[in-house]
Formats: sequence, C-alpha cells, structure tokens
Amino acid sequence: MLFPSSALAGRWAVGVPVGGMAQAEAALPTAKVLIPGKALLAVGARPHLVGARYVERLDTKHRNVAFANTEPYAAEQWNLDAINAWTYWPAPPQLQVIKVAVIDSGLDAGHPEFLGRVAAGRSFVGSPWTVDNDGHGTFVAGEIAADAFNHIGIAGAAFNAQLLVAKVVDDDGSVSLEGEVDAIHWAITSGARVINLSLGGVRDPIDRSLDSYAPVEADAVEYAYAHGAVVVAAAGNGPQSPATPWNYADYPAALPHVIGVGAIQQNGVVPDYSNRDETFLDLTAPGAAMFSTVPRALIDTHLPTCLEVAYSNCGPGEFQGAIGTSFAAPEVSAAAALLLGARPELSADQVAWILERSANDQTGATGCTGCSPGHDALTGWGLVDVDAALRLATRPIPQPDAFEPNDGRGVAARQIVPPKQFHASVDWWDDEDDYYAVFMHVGDVLYARLTPDRTRASVHLTILPPPTSANARPTERPLTVPAVAVGNQLRVVVKARVRGTYYVHVAGAVRSRLPIGYTLAVSATRT
Repeated sequence: MLFPSSALAGRWAVGVPVGGMAQAEAALPTAKVLIPGKALLAVGARPHLVGARYVERLDTKHRNVAFANTEPYAAEQWNLDAINAWTYWPAPPQLQVIKVAVIDSGLDAGHPEFLGRVAAGRSFVGSPWTVDNDGHGTFVAGEIAADAFNHIGIAGAAFNAQLLVAKVVDDDGSVSLEGEVDAIHWAITSGARVINLSLGGVRDPIDRSLDSYAPVEADAVEYAYAHGAVVVAAAGNGPQSPATPWNYADYPAALPHVIGVGAIQQNGVVPDYSNRDETFLDLTAPGAAMFSTVPRALIDTHLPTCLEVAYSNCGPGEFQGAIGTSFAAPEVSAAAALLLGARPELSADQVAWILERSANDQTGATGCTGCSPGHDALTGWGLVDVDAALRLATRPIPQPDAFEPNDGRGVAARQIVPPKQFHASVDWWDDEDDYYAVFMHVGDVLYARLTPDRTRASVHLTILPPPTSANARPTERPLTVPAVAVGNQLRVVVKARVRGTYYVHVAGAVRSRLPIGYTLAVSATRT
C-alpha cells in the first residue's frame, strides 16, 4: 500500500556510518549536520541512506523537565537531588498512598508541614505522641513526609506518604525496647507498608558482653516482614559504638530482611561516624548537613527570623547541619514509599532488592576512596537512587520466596510434613539461611535432596538435630550432618536418635547479586 508523502513528512535524525559523513551529505544534499561526524537532520519524507545506523523521527518524540522542589528551603535539601527523588516523573504523579511508620520520639503534630499528612499516632511511653521534646522524630518525619506542595519550608521526599507516628523515646532520651516491639506490632495492624527505625543498639560479634542482640526485637521485625512491611533501619553511629569508625551495623539493621542504611556526605565521602559492615550495610543515603523540620517548642526565639519558623536553622545545635545515619535511613524509607506508590503489588523482598541493586555504586570516582566496585562495607550496594529503582522495577525482577520468613530454628523455621518438594531461594546479603522443620520419632529416617538452579557449589545443605537449648540463637549451630554431592545435587540422610524437631538447613555459599534458587525435596521413612 502506498501512502501520500505528506503522511510521512517530518523531521528525521539520520545516523551516519563511521567515516561516511561526506557520502551521506552527498546522498542527502538538503540535510543539515545535526551531530558532527555522527548524524544529519533531514526534513520532509523519510530519508533513505544506504548503511544508515538509524533513521529516527524527531518531531513525534518529546522530553519533559522533571518536576522540581519549589519549597522555600529547597536549596538546603541537597539530599533530594542526591537520591534523584523525583527525576523519574515530568510532573507530580498520582501515586498510591503508602503508610510509613516513624518509630521514634514522637511528632510536633501541630507543625504546618504535617497538616493532613498523619494517618494515626500512638505513644508507647509516658508522654503523648503529639509532643516531641527530643526533636529527633519530627526531624525524621519531615525528611519523609513534610508537605512538598504547601509553599512553606521544605519538601518531604515521599509526597505520597501518610505517617504512622509511634513514640518510643522517653523524656530522658532512652528508647524502650518493649515500646519498640509494641510499636512495630501496632504499625502493622495500622497498615504500615514501610517502617523507619532510626534507632539501634550495638552489635559486637567478638565481645558478646557489648552485643545488644534481642530475640524479641528480631521476632518483631520478622513479624513486620512476614506481614509485608519494608523495614528500614539506621546502621548506627560511631559515637554510640565502642569505637569510631565501627565495623558492625547496629541492631535492628543487622537483622535479616532489614535494609541497613549508612550515611554519606555531599562530596561522596563516607564519614567516620557511619558504621561499616561487610554484610548488613545495604545502602547509603545522605546523612550530613541535613535540613528538616523541628518541633516549634524547640526553636530559638531570640533570633528574629525564627519567631514563626520551625526548621533546622532555628532549632537546637544538634539539628543545625545535622549528621548521622538516623537521618540517612528516612531517605531510603521515602524511596521505598515512592516505589510502592508506583508499584503497590511489590513484596517487601522485591522492594529491598530493587532499591539495593539499582543503587548508584560508590567508588573513588564518586569521592569514596575506600569503596570497591559492587557491595562493600562502607556503602553497601551504593547510594540509593529512586529514578534508577523505578526504571529497574519495569524489568523482570526476582519472584518472592513463598516460604519466607524462615531464617532460623524454632518458631522462625517453616514447618513441613514430608513428602514435600518445592522451589525457594537464598540470598547472601538479605536471606542467607533457610530452615525447614520436620518432626521425627526415634528411628525415623529423614532424606533431603537439593537441586540448585546454578552449580551445587552455590549453596550448602545440612540437617541439624534438635537444639540442646530452646533459646539457642540462629548463629549457635549444633553438630550438623552435611550433604554429599551426587552430580549437581546435594543429598543428606539422617536417622533420628532422639525424638524432636530436625531442621533442614539451606545456606547461600556465594556472593551473588541475584538470589540463588533451588528445588528441595524432603521425605521420611517412619518406624
């Protein structure tokens, strides 16, 4: 079929073959040079050039300027540009509202930046959640959800967020562990899709007397993850650790399925106060020279410009040029809320995987002289990048593991009744261990056969007998029975010598950017 030439008339970019500009200009005498040595601009009917690298119509394709932060203190918010918070969209999009729980010191609920931005609040200490005498919670909340379009103050990165405010910091500045646990449970029952924990306790795997691991906190985090919440936590600061810098992320950042966040400066340098960690530091975000909301009761009224202003520049000294991983974590929580707002069907694991694997890898070229390519102890996967995360979310991503969470023995394991065969996955960084519990009587024989999606060297398979202590930690493994290799499979057989629960344990063995899938078949011969 023939079309009138006017139907194909337009403006065309013609990619010129290497070294062929002279011949191209001779073949298309009315065309103009668009890119010297590379492309011509032709107007009219679709041009024909033998060997052209491309012929692309230009007048039907447009680009838009990404919408900008137009709030008065936009110049102070370098963090929004650093994480490419809004560059994916040409204009503010209609995203699904996402509830983000801020478990912290409460909120100045009357601050104008939070008008209509709070879904619910509750105090788990003696004072009301609507009062923040510390200021930490109001600062964190402002980074996430300060009204981005009210033409006052600052813009929270997650313009689609609704806050769930849980107060767990007492008036003396101490954090109630019981309150934290109750707050996580309340946040889930209140519909939180993201939980921000800008708090933590020291992790020291060498000196257990300093280590603050709390099984009840681990259970609470697992409960939140099992109910679909993305849990984000600060990696911790050196001044609150045994040394600066400190090589271990705080709890709860060092727990499975928690996105542990470190801090980075505007020049790309990781400050000494930001805790490092080879495994549990997942992402880095702005955590220096931060600017956000502070409670109105804490502003310095001696400064004439601060009589009606409640932001960092008028707050206590610790909030002027604020630093810390506490203020880096909210940027990742906001990124998770934006991603979920655009793709609400994503699971918590998928959100974490997308944010981590789309991060801007930090190296010497970006200012982090101690960083290495890929995941490293200083920045994890790199600087969170919302734009890149949203683009990655449009591509194939790993499927959720239906058997999670199953990260330890006891109630943390997934109970199964043989015979059973299924597919699951482990991930060195976020889900290194899978446990499957099988109850056995004396004399029963348990068989496990694992077929990895990759080579058998990518995973380990063992069977653990019933633990000698009901309170044994997941890292305190009893004597195990390892598998043997049969072709590309791993197989293990155990005869029960005592009555109780035996655990089939699968662990990742290689540092892979992708989860390691496997098929596990479990059977038993009963006596």
